[in-house]
Amino acid sequence: MTPEQTITQLKNDLGSRLCILAHHYQADSVVRHADILGDSLELARRIDGLDAEHIVFCGVHFMAETAAILARPGQKVHIPDPGASCVMAEMVPTLLAEKVLAALNRDGARIIPLTYVNSSAAVKAVCGRHGGSVCTSANAATMLRWAMSQGDGVLFLPDANLGRNTARVVGIDPARIERLDIRAEGTFIPAADRSRDLYLWPGLCAVHAKFHPEQIAVVRRDEPGALILVHPECDPEVVAMADGAGSTSYLIKAVAEAKSGATIYVGTEWNLVNRLAERHPDKNVRPLRSVMCSNMAKITEDNLARTLSGLDTAEPVRVDDDIARPARVALERMLEACR
Repeated sequence: MTPEQTITQLKNDLGSRLCILAHHYQADSVVRHADILGDSLELARRIDGLDAEHIVFCGVHFMAETAAILARPGQKVHIPDPGASCVMAEMVPTLLAEKVLAALNRDGARIIPLTYVNSSAAVKAVCGRHGGSVCTSANAATMLRWAMSQGDGVLFLPDANLGRNTARVVGIDPARIERLDIRAEGTFIPAADRSRDLYLWPGLCAVHAKFHPEQIAVVRRDEPGALILVHPECDPEVVAMADGAGSTSYLIKAVAEAKSGATIYVGTEWNLVNRLAERHPDKNVRPLRSVMCSNMAKITEDNLARTLSGLDTAEPVRVDDDIARPARVALERMLEACR
C-alpha cells in the first residue's frame, strides 16, 4: 500500500483512539490526514477536549511537548520525527534563562518572564516557576498586557521581533525597551531599573528573518495596488511597511476577506501561502518570498504512516514531572487569560 492508503486504513482501524493534529506550515500531503488543523494557540486549546488515546502531532517538537504537558493521564502524544526541532526554541538555553532572570531581579525587582510558545518545555517551566506565562503570535498582545500587570517589567523570550512588534501594538514606548546582550553567559545583563518596561531576548525565527524591507519596496514599486500581509515574527521595519501583520490565523482570515481579484503578498512559510493560493483561486495570492521551514518539512506522509503503524509499541513524547508541572502552570495561565 502507499503511505496515503496506509494512513487511511489505520485511521479507520483506530477510530476514536486516534487524533492527528497538524500545524498550518505542514505540507499538503500531511495536512490532508489531519483531524485538526491550526496554529499554535488553536491546537493548544484543543488538547484538553480530546478523548483520543493517541494524539499524533504533525509539527515541531516543542508543539508535541506542549501537547504532552496538556494531555490527560493515559493519553499518549507522538511526533513522526522527534528530530523536528525549532531554531528559535534552541536559542534559549534553560540555565541561561534562569541566570538572566536572576540578574534582572537581583536588586529586588519583579520581572515577569513571558515566553513565546516556540520554546522548550523547560523554558516554559522557568516561566511557570517565576510567575510568568506563555504566548502565541495570536495572543501576544493580550499576554504582554497581562504580564505587564503582574510585576515591574517583562522579560520576553525568545523572539525579539515578536516582542518589539507586540510592544508597538500595546503602546510601550520604544525608549523603555531593552534588547539584552546574553553573551558570556549573561555577564552583561543589568539589574532591572525603572526606566525599562520590557527586556527582549535576542532570538529570531530563521524563516521570518528572511523577509526584508527591500522585498516590500519592490512590490510597492511594481504593484502599488497589492496588499502585503506578514507574520509578526518578521523584522519590525517589515511589519511597519506591510498593510497588516498577525498570526497564521490572522493571515488566513485576512486573505479570505480580501476582495475578489485582489493581489496579496504574504510574508510567512511557503506551505501556508501556497495553500491559501489554492483555496482562493479568485485572488492572486503570492509569497513575499518563497521560504520553507526545514524542520516542519521533517514531518512527511511516509513517517506519519510509520508512526501510525507502530503506535501501540512506540515511545511517546515525555516531559519529566518536575518540568511538566510548572510548564503546565504557565500554559494554563495563558489559556485562562485568553478564554
